[in-house]
Amino acid sequence: MELGFILLTILGLTLFEVITSIDNAVINAEVLSTMGKRARRFFLVWGILFAVFIVRGLLPLLVVFATNPSLGIIGALTATFSGDPHVQEAIEASSPILLIGGGVFMVFLFFNWLFIEPKNYGLRGEKFLHEQGAWFFAIVSILLSVIVWFALDRNPIMAFAAVIGSTAFFIVHGFRNYAEQQEKKLLSGKMSDVSKIAYLEALDSTFSIDGVIGAFAFTFAVPLILLGNGLGAIVLRQLTVSNIERIKKYRYLKNGAMYSILFLGTIMILDSFGYHIPAYISPIITFGTVGYFFYKSRIEIRDIEAILEPKA
Repeated sequence: MELGFILLTILGLTLFEVITSIDNAVINAEVLSTMGKRARRFFLVWGILFAVFIVRGLLPLLVVFATNPSLGIIGALTATFSGDPHVQEAIEASSPILLIGGGVFMVFLFFNWLFIEPKNYGLRGEKFLHEQGAWFFAIVSILLSVIVWFALDRNPIMAFAAVIGSTAFFIVHGFRNYAEQQEKKLLSGKMSDVSKIAYLEALDSTFSIDGVIGAFAFTFAVPLILLGNGLGAIVLRQLTVSNIERIKKYRYLKNGAMYSILFLGTIMILDSFGYHIPAYISPIITFGTVGYFFYKSRIEIRDIEAILEPKA
């Protein structure tokens, strides 16, 4: 594996982890503002260890184990760091199952954002589609039926994995909706700092699922996933502390994250059916998509500042 490709992959993974967790950083900053100094320090120091080594370290291993149960838990751990070609072949052989399940999860996530979630409209047509929110369930149901139909011809397990991907989406989505409802209680100051820390870590776990699943669109090298996602988690915690108000001004970053999720989810589904996309495409698409919406946000900020700036 060439050094240039490794660096591109790690940077792409880091950016994807950060951009898909911006909402999490905003919630973290709001809740941290209601906590004592000691609790904030504990969350930012020990919480980062939990976020990097437990959550983002454990989830990729669980994904490998789920698609290769014959390896066992210990076998999955050693396999991810193994250079044994037979082990790598086994992981590659099971990759369509992982890719189709993860791809369905990602695409469902995008359509939920497009049709249902509140958003800043960054492209033409987004407002119209948002107003047709009732169509979300019809569209994802039809999409899942089509994917399952074609998957049954290749491998019934792939079809089952697609259903698991959709199920995982609705489970995670339900937890996130509940977390949003609980946020008001946290901000009211009626909960203890210990409860708030536990809530933030649980919330971080649900937000990290997007980054971990999407990471397999970049590479199946788990060590690279651990490094890229870990760096992203560290960057995210720093943004939470120092620059969150400035980041919130870039109103279209969430759009960039969701379109990246759509593209990566589509790549994963196509790859699962044998349409192999070059590995360097995923980080390039991520950089390009996020870069476009970052530029769009920057132009808007500049225009607003020009209007507010007092004339000489």
